[in-house]
Amino acid sequence: MYQQYFNFSELPFSISPDPHFMYMSERHQEGLAHLLYGINRGGGFVALTGEVGTGKTTLCHCLLQQLPDNVDIALILNPKLTALELLATICDELNIGHDGITAKQLIDAINQYLLAAYAKDRRTVLLIDEAQNLSLEVLEQIRLLTNLETSKAKLLQIILVGQPELNAMLSRRELRQLNQRITARYHLLPLSLDETRAYIRHRLRVCNGNHRLFNPAAIRKVYQYSAGVPRLINILCDRALLGAYATNAGWITPPIVRRAAREVMATAGSKPRRYAAMALILTLGAVLGFDLWRPVFTLLQPVKFAAPQKSVTPNPMASEVPSPAFNTQLDHSGLTLEGALAEALRVWREAVPADKPLDCNVIASIGLNCLSGRGSWQELLSLDRPAILTFPGLAKDKRYALLIGIDNDRAVIRLKEIVQIPLTELLTLWDGNYLLLWRPPVPDVTEIAQPQKSAGVQWLREQLGQVIENPAGAADPQVFDEALKGLLMAFQRRQHLTADGIAGARTLIHLDNQNGAAASPHLTTTRR
Repeated sequence: MYQQYFNFSELPFSISPDPHFMYMSERHQEGLAHLLYGINRGGGFVALTGEVGTGKTTLCHCLLQQLPDNVDIALILNPKLTALELLATICDELNIGHDGITAKQLIDAINQYLLAAYAKDRRTVLLIDEAQNLSLEVLEQIRLLTNLETSKAKLLQIILVGQPELNAMLSRRELRQLNQRITARYHLLPLSLDETRAYIRHRLRVCNGNHRLFNPAAIRKVYQYSAGVPRLINILCDRALLGAYATNAGWITPPIVRRAAREVMATAGSKPRRYAAMALILTLGAVLGFDLWRPVFTLLQPVKFAAPQKSVTPNPMASEVPSPAFNTQLDHSGLTLEGALAEALRVWREAVPADKPLDCNVIASIGLNCLSGRGSWQELLSLDRPAILTFPGLAKDKRYALLIGIDNDRAVIRLKEIVQIPLTELLTLWDGNYLLLWRPPVPDVTEIAQPQKSAGVQWLREQLGQVIENPAGAADPQVFDEALKGLLMAFQRRQHLTADGIAGARTLIHLDNQNGAAASPHLTTTRR
């Protein structure tokens, strides 16, 4: 959601193993060299181990791009297989045709393939990721595959990649034959502070961003919380950028990193250790899952109003209720659309009709209008009106909440009670749809455009005259002429609106805001 806000060409801190972003620290260079050495030497096993999130899978993807042209590779990403399933998967990866349903038939098919490849001066590599999850039965079958050989060379090179538990498995007595066949080993360590700094700046450069977006103190704070584990660095930096976007910050500072750590770590104050880091990865699964469906919205630059707005709604801060996870609150206290419209009417200090179902037609009979849309957080804030936000739910049910203010880095939300929610949590769940109520600044006028001639046109000319330095005069101020259209389009561009020369709902709201919009409630804003 912050990509356009920071002018990134792509998101810099995705946790997917993209070699395009690969930062080759000294440790990663050594790890890659060990893998290439094992492959070039041929035969036997190569073992690469490292803690969760240190970059093992990314290093493997980098290896795939540097393999010699005469190397064929079978990549096993899901090691939770039986011995028979492993053999069938190897056949599938290498496109080996077979009709076998027994281990012997599959091994014979693999052996014939390897002999044919060797005759063509081609080498074959089997790479197994998350190898610590292999069963003893499968590990023994893998060892037996290295018995496929000629009188001069092994026909299959095997690379095992896994967490430190893999080393413990290989040291077991029953696997000593396999352990003795490992010709190259490397354990990938986390990054140092200097490498963490270079890593963050490298990823920002790759996406054409400002590589000094994180100030030095913020980088030290990222290192403190992540212990140099690249995946944790990505998670913290991604959440810090989202937090900066949500609060209109231009730089990442230690307070932003601390808030990000509180949101993604159970105990941000404690120094990360191995098991704390592993627990963090597991607990983040649910949160990061939202990235699979979270919509990408068009982001607009922040809009600066001519004067600060004062809300006519009561200050909700005094009624703050400590809240559990917002998603849980939506499940238990989320509003229906009709309930959200009723709460919005109360904010507008309008009576809620009790004799009919509440919808936008009823709202119009009261003298207000509904404006619905789908857009960015910045676009919504620029309208500066209490807004009904939509959140997807289970079984396609939608949940609603009324946004009534911003308290520093928290959203003030009205459900069945008033609560404050971290903006980063809200933005993760919000699907970008909103509905707000507005009152036309000129009664009964919801659009002003050519070729109108009316008092509404004269009002539009007067409003633009107050915000444009050199307004053009007109023989008849109530005629919507080309000069007025040009002024209107200039104003729309300045406010990051669609410059179509038509004063619709959004343009009228922005114009009304320029002079305070005293007849309308605004989002309450608190900055500390």
